[in-house]
Amino acid sequence: MEPHWDDLRVFLFVAREESLSGAGKRLKMDPATVGRRIARLEAAMGATLFIKSPQGYTLTGAGERLLAHGEEAEQAMRAGVEALSGPDDVLSGQIRIGAPDGCAYYVLSPICSPLSRNNPDLDIQIVALPRVVNLNRREADMAITVSPPTAGQFHVEKITDYKLHIAGARQYLRRRPPIKTIADLKNHPFIGYIPDMIYDAELDYLRDLGVDRVALASNSVPLQLRMASQGDGLCVAHDFALAQHNLLRKVLPDQVSLTRSFYLVRHKSDMRSDRMNRLAAAIMTGVRDEVLRLEEQS
Repeated sequence: MEPHWDDLRVFLFVAREESLSGAGKRLKMDPATVGRRIARLEAAMGATLFIKSPQGYTLTGAGERLLAHGEEAEQAMRAGVEALSGPDDVLSGQIRIGAPDGCAYYVLSPICSPLSRNNPDLDIQIVALPRVVNLNRREADMAITVSPPTAGQFHVEKITDYKLHIAGARQYLRRRPPIKTIADLKNHPFIGYIPDMIYDAELDYLRDLGVDRVALASNSVPLQLRMASQGDGLCVAHDFALAQHNLLRKVLPDQVSLTRSFYLVRHKSDMRSDRMNRLAAAIMTGVRDEVLRLEEQS
């Protein structure tokens, strides 16, 4: 019994979503159909590909081995489509980019708008999440992160450094005790991340500053800056975000300054795609230039 090629595509989605229902949503199939396709593939392969449990579908050893070949076949199909479309300076198709919500809101959105206008056949999707985007599940084609991954078959390139400073609203700073030294910060409430939802140590800014209490918290960077702009307390703000919050100003900029970095993370298999390479280059250049432009305005 020969396997159906399209069943391999279904297999990839189940492996990434770890459920029939999740794969069905992505494939626009009902879960029962997805299940039948997996059963047909397992029969053709003569192997059990998933362990089924109430928690979902987990790959068996055979499934893990097939996954690598399935992703290679998927990439070969993408390369074939590119080859048939011919060389062209204009980008097309769909690209899904994952990024932390602050980066997506303040940096990625401005650079994707002209990229879309200049490439009318290119569909750009921005996945803005206050967590790490799961590339293994293909939540995105590429992701911007604040730390390079330590595991997985990924290609990682550093995009740029960026700066952060303590900031507060002008009206807040006028009515509260003056801040002349780092020791004065203890007299002020801070706005920051929800402590148990900090998904990367690089984002634990307040711990680096010795602040042990967060008066107002959110897992959303734009919301943190919004609360600070309302005069609810101090926050640690990206310099590139301060350019869009005229009510905020830096506090102790000569004494307190943090530096972090953005990285572009991609599947190594995508390195063979000229289209993906050109998209990655455009995004990296755009992010680098936009961070620099906005920081100069802050």
